[in-house]
Amino acid sequence: MIQFFYNAAPNPMKVALMLEELGLPYEAVPVDTRRGEQHSPDFLKVNPNAKVPAIRDGEVSVFDSNAILLYLADREKRFAPGPDQAAGRAECLSWLMFVASGVGPFSGQSVHFRHVAPQPQDYALNRYDFEAHRHWSIVEQRLSARQFMLGADYSIVDMAVWGWARMLPYVTGLDHVWERYPNVKRLLDTINARPAAKAAEALKAKHAFKVEMDDEARKALYPQNERLKR
Repeated sequence: MIQFFYNAAPNPMKVALMLEELGLPYEAVPVDTRRGEQHSPDFLKVNPNAKVPAIRDGEVSVFDSNAILLYLADREKRFAPGPDQAAGRAECLSWLMFVASGVGPFSGQSVHFRHVAPQPQDYALNRYDFEAHRHWSIVEQRLSARQFMLGADYSIVDMAVWGWARMLPYVTGLDHVWERYPNVKRLLDTINARPAAKAAEALKAKHAFKVEMDDEARKALYPQNERLKR
């Protein structure tokens, strides 16, 4: 059985969605990052980078949410073009990596400098807010001409987008963000209506993750800040 190491953040939720879509049996293993559990020796054997999500599938360990989506798609031959479909595969990988290297990181940094980092942060917030919107505008434009990110077929790219699209009001700080991104909202609503999405969201309630951002949490999540105390 697959072991799925997760918390309630956007990236683990992508993998939860994929596991539910595939109907694969899995053991959900919570990793409370605000308690520093991602730094435990046992978890580091699964992901040396000390981040969730990760999976262990027998002797195989996979980390990074987008790598896991691709691994599972190839394993089950669903939700992504296979290696024998060169053109479709190239398109899928391009957009999957676009989410991996752009949408996710810039959305995450927008969250950090909007909601977490101490003042002053005008320069950093301006940079990451701009880049988050630039990337989401590309997604919006892409979806304006097709039902899903790769066209008519629901894929791992849509699942990758879904993980972060759920958080877009928080990412941007905008109350009316869906007026700006109506096609992203359409995709979000389409996926949210799927039973797999409901099951993935329900996973968050199965474990009481720490919510306090206290000194323990800051040290676990942002160990680089310890250098500032020297």
